[in-house]
Amino acid sequence: MFNAIVSADTLRTALDSVSVLVDECKIHLEADGLAIQAVDPANVGMVDLSLSAAAFESYEADGGVIGVNLSRLEDIAGMAEAGQLVHLELDEETRKLHIAIDGLEYTLALIDPDSIRQEPDLPDLDLPAEIVIEGRDIDRAVTAADMVSDHIALGVDADAEHFYVDAEGDTDDVHLELDREDLIDLQAGDAHSLFSLDYLQDMNRAIPKDAEVTMELGEEFPIKMHFDIAEGEGAATYLLAPRIQSD
Repeated sequence: MFNAIVSADTLRTALDSVSVLVDECKIHLEADGLAIQAVDPANVGMVDLSLSAAAFESYEADGGVIGVNLSRLEDIAGMAEAGQLVHLELDEETRKLHIAIDGLEYTLALIDPDSIRQEPDLPDLDLPAEIVIEGRDIDRAVTAADMVSDHIALGVDADAEHFYVDAEGDTDDVHLELDREDLIDLQAGDAHSLFSLDYLQDMNRAIPKDAEVTMELGEEFPIKMHFDIAEGEGAATYLLAPRIQSD
């Protein structure tokens, strides 16, 4: 059983957070909210999303898993105007999702969850550096790096107590430094890893500019980024594997 009413804004934010990495996913319909974990086809980026029952206007579920085509569900959610409510109801017999938005009714065929890629086990990483940064500063760094390169280095200098971004192109370079005063919080530990800019750009698209994003970094380790959505009633976590630098 699944029957829920949610604001279009909340639904779109949640779907966007996942669809930047995958086209289809499993949604776990738990009694206390829904949860999604997915990894992109190249096993480079992972997402872990949760949306508690409190993020919905009304929410009823008794456990179970559905498989959805994210782009089709996003297209439907995109037909709602800001502030409108979306009614979602699972038809147990037909295994289809009924979606109603202000008189418009849509029936979405679901995907067999067993046909969707295995969900990842999010590794438990103990990373030495942690910063809390505004979403707009991540956007600024990614945009600047994109002017010169297709990869980006993120790091923390423990002695100088600052977070830095480096991008090196064939002819031009970009360097950005943010010290403790520029950040919301900094737990300084030496860290430096190189990442594919394409993936960070995709993740950046889903991060609200006014979000407080916690970044955890290490030396040639994955980066972990997490932030709240739905006014704190939901959360998204990204994990991005580094590009190992060859000497």
